[in-house]
Amino acid sequence: MMSIEEAEAEQERLRPLVDLDDPGPERVEFVAGLDVGYGGDDEVTGAVVVLRSGTLEVVDQVAVRQRAGFPYVPGLFAFRELPPLLAAMDRLRVPPDLLVCDGYGLAHPRRFGLACHLGVLTGLPTIGVAKTAFVGRHDDPPAARGSWSPILLDGEVVGRALRTREGVKPVFVSQGHRVSLDNACSHVLRLSPDFRLPEPIRAADRLSRS
Repeated sequence: MMSIEEAEAEQERLRPLVDLDDPGPERVEFVAGLDVGYGGDDEVTGAVVVLRSGTLEVVDQVAVRQRAGFPYVPGLFAFRELPPLLAAMDRLRVPPDLLVCDGYGLAHPRRFGLACHLGVLTGLPTIGVAKTAFVGRHDDPPAARGSWSPILLDGEVVGRALRTREGVKPVFVSQGHRVSLDNACSHVLRLSPDFRLPEPIRAADRLSRS
């Protein structure tokens, strides 16, 4: 098993491979939501659900259950969650154009959260969308849907607190790989027509629990 020190070194090694200059697609045909469920005996279930972007119809889904191979360490969740997620992606019949994962990208202590790690390993445009803030500080955005405020860490913008529903708590969006922050937020809003969280993540969460 990889040690905590080795995992942190791996993040530092891969971090320069993240492409934050590529604006990424403004429109995609297929988008995948990724989430991980936790069970007893240290089991983790990686769930990937592919939706047609325009209709949010589910066109493919795979779940893989494994025993976790890394301890539960904040900032290093990717080393628990990547193996089942990558195994699930390998079994997809419909390849996605964009990944939206429940987690962080640039908004991470080493600027290399799960979304960055997934993007680098798969080469796909990837967005991190989290339910709670992890690092940095932000102001509460205005109440209107689509309003946002920057997440600042050491004076650097690492994401946005984005209001996907009027008067409802924001989600925390950060770039993973090959997508601009503007385009990432546009995708998240399009994929969240009715609920706080984007529909691909909601679908993956349901699959990971089933």
